[in-house]
Amino acid sequence: MQYYQVLKQQTIVFLIMSKNKNKYFKADKQLSNKQIASRIINLFNICPKDPMNSKQVSAKIGADSQQSRQLVITFLEGFVENKFLLEVEKGKYILNGRGTVDEGRFERRSNGKNSFVSDYNGDTFFVAERNSLHAMNGDRVKVQILARRKGRTPEAEVIEIIERNKSIFVGIIEIGRNHALLLTDSKILAQDIIIPKDKLGGAEDGQKIVVKITRWPVRASNPEGEVIDILGNAGENQTEMHAILAEFGLPYRYPEIVEREAEKIPTAITKEEIKKREDFRKTPTFTIDPFDAKDFDDALSIKKLENGNWEVGIHIADVTHYVEQGGIIDKEAYERATSVYLVDRTIPMLPESLSNGLCSLRPNEDKLCFSTVVELTDDAEVKSYRIVRTVINSNRRFDYGEAQQIIETGQGDMKDEILTLNRLSKILKNRRFKDGAISFERSEVNFDLDSEGKPLRAYFKEAQDSNKLIEEFMLLANRLVAETIGKAARGKNPRTFVYRIHDLPNPEKLANLSEFVHRFGYKLKDKGSQGEISKSINKLLTKVQGTKEQNLIETIAVRSMSKAAYSTHNIGHYGLSFKYYTHFTSPIRRYPDMMVHRLLERYLSGGKSVEEQQTEEECKHCSTMETLAMNAERVSIKYKQVEFMSERVGMEFNGTISGVTEWGLYVEITDNACEGMVPIRNLVDDYYEYDEKNYCLVGVRRKHRYNLGDPLRIKVLKANLERRQLDFTLI
Repeated sequence: MQYYQVLKQQTIVFLIMSKNKNKYFKADKQLSNKQIASRIINLFNICPKDPMNSKQVSAKIGADSQQSRQLVITFLEGFVENKFLLEVEKGKYILNGRGTVDEGRFERRSNGKNSFVSDYNGDTFFVAERNSLHAMNGDRVKVQILARRKGRTPEAEVIEIIERNKSIFVGIIEIGRNHALLLTDSKILAQDIIIPKDKLGGAEDGQKIVVKITRWPVRASNPEGEVIDILGNAGENQTEMHAILAEFGLPYRYPEIVEREAEKIPTAITKEEIKKREDFRKTPTFTIDPFDAKDFDDALSIKKLENGNWEVGIHIADVTHYVEQGGIIDKEAYERATSVYLVDRTIPMLPESLSNGLCSLRPNEDKLCFSTVVELTDDAEVKSYRIVRTVINSNRRFDYGEAQQIIETGQGDMKDEILTLNRLSKILKNRRFKDGAISFERSEVNFDLDSEGKPLRAYFKEAQDSNKLIEEFMLLANRLVAETIGKAARGKNPRTFVYRIHDLPNPEKLANLSEFVHRFGYKLKDKGSQGEISKSINKLLTKVQGTKEQNLIETIAVRSMSKAAYSTHNIGHYGLSFKYYTHFTSPIRRYPDMMVHRLLERYLSGGKSVEEQQTEEECKHCSTMETLAMNAERVSIKYKQVEFMSERVGMEFNGTISGVTEWGLYVEITDNACEGMVPIRNLVDDYYEYDEKNYCLVGVRRKHRYNLGDPLRIKVLKANLERRQLDFTLI
């Protein structure tokens, strides 16, 4: 960086001394390569907004000889390649707005493949460990863009750490004579963390602990840290679940001060409050939730109107009536942003006295709600709707299995209400898909656990009609709420709101998906209108049902889609084919829904639009926390799968190749979706090479191929709980 500053100062001197405004440097027929490069750099730094071609550059830097002018062309092309310059039109160059110093996010990896992601345009640069300044994963950093070497990945060097991310790691402590070490299998840290004896916090040798990095001297190979929590003995269920949460920076305990504050909230509903609301207590109402759920945040009511239409009430727990904005409970809920659902537990966003008690729409109790009340025809056409605060009293709490039995047999409590709503929900669903919605209905892996959290059985859980009934009416409420605020009157700007958005698929990923499924004999349209592409994707997903490659193609199809997120900038929801969509229906477990409730209350009473930038920052925070929670859930499932298979070492199973890499095959067991690795070193019948383009391993001598989706018979070799890793061998 100092080198560029010196050159810039020299250029200013040249500018002052030069009498010719078109020539910034003295002409010199004997310019060295370094001089030419230096003068070009300084010229564009001094004239950052002036597009120039090679002739203009040569004239301004004093490169008069034929050889020098040719070198100018070479350097200009090189500076475009390493992104110092931009070629704005053929043969014309301008300074890249980022220049040679940039700011962005640092991503650390234990394999040494660290990277820097630019704030300027999202470009990624490799950062060698020697150039990392010991930046940690997620740190905001300033870097020097290094000169690009031909055929090599662009590189950068960290020159300043602007803002530290949380540097917290989980592992097993090993206590020595002079100090202790945290032994971690973190994918973002290769080095063990040194812990001074006075920073152990009472931890004992072999325990699983949480450590915060406190310092990492530039010349030291290992960071230093201190113990901030002791999780317990490795291998114990409670310890491992807490370790997963800590690994993702998610809370695993609820602060007592917040719980005490929640217990102070009055539980009685006053007559004055009821008078402010529409009273649905005499309307048939029920909830449908998982059998082990305790937080019931939505209920449905239905009654027939005199005109023959149906009035459906979609009643949502009125959480914001009880949780004061900016209060201690609200601040804790915002930090968490979502409830986290691991295999064996729920880590609630709100204190349990609220989530499972006061706000939960339990049967035979008066409950306060924020409701979308919709008038539907017998063909499920929306004739009118209103968004109002209500009071309800649920007649019955169903689990999904009970509701499904009523749907299948036509018998049971509230059968008329459930059967009518089920019929209407199917019409709503069919209309969605006709409009271009995409059907991603993947089965989930579930476990039967004993009292110690040990998995006894792994099985697939598929969405049934009872699940889809609830889903359709929640989608309807979310869409209508979003339309109410998002559709601005002519000549007026829409007010700031929280939308659930889902962008169009990345064209490159869609093209890759099309090429991939073609190998299995399927066709996918990757170009055309939004509706044409959606219908083609649905047709593909229907065709693969029941095939050996179903799970594989569904997984890759999901990965080719953009990720849904929260934002104040509405671009619609591609997957649902909705122009307006939000999250209104789960305020007990999602903070964005609480935000929506508050904005609705404000706008429905005539309030002005809130400040957009602050709301957008809150949306980004909620999206980030949602991703962390989903990752933690996936890791908890992986841990239980490995734990389940640890008692099946030596047993044989049928599986499918779910991934192919240069180091081996990933195989997913058909019966329980447990995935393990067959290392390439164990394929002893031939020498295999990785064919990246065709996603397969190919034998050099016999030409045998292992392709994605191929069925295999495997034996379980090893189950490593600490690494959450299964090793297989082929039969």
